[in-house]
Amino acid sequence: MKYVIFDDHKKEQFLPMTYLRLIGDLRVGILKLRQRIEYLFEIEKTNYIMENGLLDLYEERHPDWCLNCVEKADYIFINSRAKINHDNMQQITSLNHNTVLKNGENIIAFHLSCEAQKIDNSELIKLAETCQTVETQDIHCWEYLWEMMHENGQWITFDFENIFYEEDNFIETELGVTLINPYDIWIGEGVELKAGVVIDASNGPVVIDENATIMHNSVIIGPAYIGKKSMIKVAAKIYPNTSIGPVCKVGGEVEDTIIQGYSNKQHDGFLGHSFIGEWVNIGADTNNSDLKNTYKNVAVYNYSVRDKIDTGSTFVGCFIGDHSKIGINCSINTGALIGFGANLYGSPLIQNFIPNFSWGQADHLDKYQIEKFLSTAQIVKNRRNKELSINEIQIIKDINKRGI
Repeated sequence: MKYVIFDDHKKEQFLPMTYLRLIGDLRVGILKLRQRIEYLFEIEKTNYIMENGLLDLYEERHPDWCLNCVEKADYIFINSRAKINHDNMQQITSLNHNTVLKNGENIIAFHLSCEAQKIDNSELIKLAETCQTVETQDIHCWEYLWEMMHENGQWITFDFENIFYEEDNFIETELGVTLINPYDIWIGEGVELKAGVVIDASNGPVVIDENATIMHNSVIIGPAYIGKKSMIKVAAKIYPNTSIGPVCKVGGEVEDTIIQGYSNKQHDGFLGHSFIGEWVNIGADTNNSDLKNTYKNVAVYNYSVRDKIDTGSTFVGCFIGDHSKIGINCSINTGALIGFGANLYGSPLIQNFIPNFSWGQADHLDKYQIEKFLSTAQIVKNRRNKELSINEIQIIKDINKRGI
């Protein structure tokens, strides 16, 4: 049996984080969604069906993947949004031929024999709809970014217990470093823990991945994940349910937050109950609110309906799309969604929805000139030895033309 992961038609529900990445490349817990599926089903080589709009970019990024094609074989196709664990995965592996497993309108997985062909996700979903339907109430799908943020802690714990616990652990007790419940702490090779660091895993695991640096007097409380080559700055406070992806610099106070990767929040300031994309910079003493003074549910703008949606939660912070920059001493209101490539500064409250490529103060926004944006983005990526590729530039220009 061969397994293929696919993105369905729900990409807009996860914008602005899915302009330049698959739904399956969103981070929840320690891993990305597709990585967890690959682990559970022991998939050695990534085989992915996606929209054609991202195909050239992903062929460039991952030349070793099999993308938008299948061989003549028997396949089980798995939705990247499915919340799969050891308890429910058997419902997928035991699917009968020509059968689709659904929860309501969501396709979880389906079992189908294919001829060798090129195929995108829309064509694949049409094939799934021809299969006999089996309903499940045990497997749900991710629907919105705020769900990922709220469930992040439990998936950090899942990933630690199932993947990292048995991996080689370079944990050492160093002079001046305090490790609380070290059995639930995993330290990767090349990690530096400076004097005064406290890692507290008494209420959940902490994973510090390879070549990360935790600077003096920082406190990390689990469940928490610090990605490869990331740096936690002096006296930072990393509270539970926080995942920080690779090559980030983070200081100040952070809680219940996912940072996808390659983003900086180096200085003092609060960031809570938020989801941050890549190549984001948050300036010194910038803070966000994650609780309304009325203690009522927070509503957040969603691209799929072009309006706000009630999250059903009182604790929701902000969502900042890739390549957005927030200046010093800014205030971000509860439930604010900042689109792709924005550049914001000044004292007016950043709130509600900030469209893609917005430039200026929140009460007076202009359009970021695309060539100036691309120049800055190239400089930022060069600082991390990365390039802004031709395919990436084309997608960014298309986003700019489409507006929000």
